[in-house]
Amino acid sequence: MDAPAQRRELRQRLTDQRRALSPADRIAAAQGLRRSLEQLPEYLTDVRVAGYWASHGELPLNLVIPPLAARGQQFLLPMVGRGRQLRFAPWRVGDAVQPNRYGIPEPVAPSEWLEPFQLDLVLVPLLGFDRRGNRLGHGGGYYDRSFAFLNEQVRPTEPMLVGIAYAFQELPEVDEEPWDVPLDFVATERELIDCHAPAPQPETAA
Repeated sequence: MDAPAQRRELRQRLTDQRRALSPADRIAAAQGLRRSLEQLPEYLTDVRVAGYWASHGELPLNLVIPPLAARGQQFLLPMVGRGRQLRFAPWRVGDAVQPNRYGIPEPVAPSEWLEPFQLDLVLVPLLGFDRRGNRLGHGGGYYDRSFAFLNEQVRPTEPMLVGIAYAFQELPEVDEEPWDVPLDFVATERELIDCHAPAPQPETAA
């Protein structure tokens, strides 16, 4: 099987596994995710925090978003723009949304939006990840295209990219492509993973 076919098969397997979760599993994961993100100072203080509208079994952000408004932070949702680029519009719980071409809800006629470089923190959806910050997405390339400018900067910087995933979505290794934009952290229902941390050294016999 060639590499593209392997990726397609892996994406399908992870998608099916995610969709098979029960409502109780999702609620428990959402609670764990909030605890993991609370270990990240930027989640508690950054002004402009972008996320996503959970679909296709993605880990929901419903417990992560309300505390932002309570702290005076701004939450934004992605909107698909021209050239497969993302822009981000402010959204609060209860604001109207409408499905985009992929059936994913977006804010309706936002009065303003921000470009990717104007954000402080981005909660990034994914299908698979490894501990070095490599991400397996859905294959559209929207996030890699929109945040490509980060590959020319010393990381971590702003915006900080935090992948959001269930723990079972961790892979031993995700093959890197030249256009990939790595993550700074990954938050799961179990832990917050620092992708810039040095890899643990194997123990040697005395």
